[in-house]
This record gives sequence, structure tokens and C-alpha cells, in this order.
Amino acid sequence: MRQVKKVLNSSVVLAVDDSGRESILLGKGIGWGAKRGDTITADEAVQVFLPLGDPDSRALIELLSSIPSEYVLLAQEIIALAGTSLKVDLHPHLLLALTDHLHFAVEREKQGLRVQNGLAWEMRSYYPGEYGIGMQALQLVNERLGTHLPEDEAANIAFHLVNARNDASTSFNALRAASLISEIVTIVSYALGHSFDHNELNHRRFVTHLQFFADRFFASSMLDKDGGFLYGLMRVRYPQAVACAEQVRQHVQKEYEQPLPDEEVGYLALHIERLRDRDSFQGESS
Repeated sequence: MRQVKKVLNSSVVLAVDDSGRESILLGKGIGWGAKRGDTITADEAVQVFLPLGDPDSRALIELLSSIPSEYVLLAQEIIALAGTSLKVDLHPHLLLALTDHLHFAVEREKQGLRVQNGLAWEMRSYYPGEYGIGMQALQLVNERLGTHLPEDEAANIAFHLVNARNDASTSFNALRAASLISEIVTIVSYALGHSFDHNELNHRRFVTHLQFFADRFFASSMLDKDGGFLYGLMRVRYPQAVACAEQVRQHVQKEYEQPLPDEEVGYLALHIERLRDRDSFQGESS
């Protein structure tokens, strides 16, 4: 038996059991009208996340406190669909990553920032199972939320599914990727004059983007098909973020002797601006 400790939103609560162990309980409507101390029965919770000492669980609490519950419910449904259809073991961090991605994708659409996935063809060809789930997920999101996310989002969702597979055959050179990610984080930190809190949610979001970036970079599959549209838009709207992203481009060209297309720089600037906008650096107030 568990008791409500805190309502995160209408479908998610933070609960504690008789031994004092905390957990996140997820279920449609379980937080509606609930108060601290109320009892939650086992059949009310669709999913339970333990233990809360895990960084993903703590980050999930922060995320669920800041976005509408329908995103986590959609992510949960997509993950269940993928697990059943693909018959693969998916890493638990996928719920956090996919929930955040769906929310960010919808927010981008509202702002008119449409980002093309230059690897959509490759995803359809090399990961047809994951891409098929991505298409089903895209239909779910557009129907449930009344959005009009483009078909490229199916490839983005497929990326998350592939990245979450506990399968060494899908991984890339982790050592080189980790080095590149560390270099970029250092450049962004110095450029913006702040230190990253490595346990903070928005830092983890940024690193997730950099993981996909590193994957494309070392596979020589950079995004370069939007004719500079995103870069131009970001340069007008968010010049500071673009200036920071340009420092990354200069570093990569110098150290790796590989140019970065404007689309990649624009996408990087988009995520840097997200960091700035959400006060995600250590020492800033929320």
C-alpha cells in the first residue's frame, strides 16, 4: 500500500510505501483530486518507477512537474507499443527522453520552428521496425494533441527507440563521442559564462541532443537539406545562441577537419537557446 506524498500532475504522483520508500506512480487520473496522505491502491497505478535514487527518476519528477501529463502518457503508450512490436529490451531512460522530446517537438511547432531530419530516409531503410513505430506514434500524438507534426518526427522518434535498445550492435564509438560531447559542453559553458550542473535536467536534455549529433558526425551523415532555413531563422531570433554554436563549428573544423553544415549549427543553436531560456545553468534562479 502506498500513500500520496506529492501530486506532480493529474496522472502522476510521488508516493511512499509503508517502509518509507518513495516511488513515482503513473496512471491516468490517479492524481486528480488526490491529497497528501491519500492511499493509492495497486490497480490504480499503471506503472511504478523505483528507486527514486536513480538519476532518471529524479529527473523524471522534475520533468513531470513542469509539463502536461498527456506527454508522459503518450510516451508510455509508445514505449509499450514498441516493446510489444519490436520484441527488444528498451532502456528505462527512454521514458524520460521520449517524454521530453514529444513536448519539445510540439513547442517547436507552436513557435514555427520546423526542423527537418536529414536521416529520415536512412531510418526508414535501416530501421524499418522502429520507423514504423515512429509513424504510429506520430499519428497518436497528432490525434491526441491536435497537432500537425511533420512526418520527419517519425524518424526522430525512431532515433530514440534505436538509441534506447540495450544492444551493443546499435552503438557507435562511445569513447570518441564522449570526447566530442565533453568538448562541446565546455565550449558552450565558457561562451555563456556559466558552469553546467551535470545532474540538472536541462543539461541532460542538451547532452541527449549531443549524443545524436555525435552519432551523425562520426557516421558522416550530417543534417544538410534545409537550405540554411533554420540557421537563418535562429540567427535573426537568437543571435547569442548562434554565436555560441559558431564557436562549436570553428572548434570542430579545426580539431576534426570536418565542416559543420548550417543546419547542424542552427539545430545546435536551438538547443543552446533552450538552455539559456530555461535558466539551466548552475547558479541561476528558476
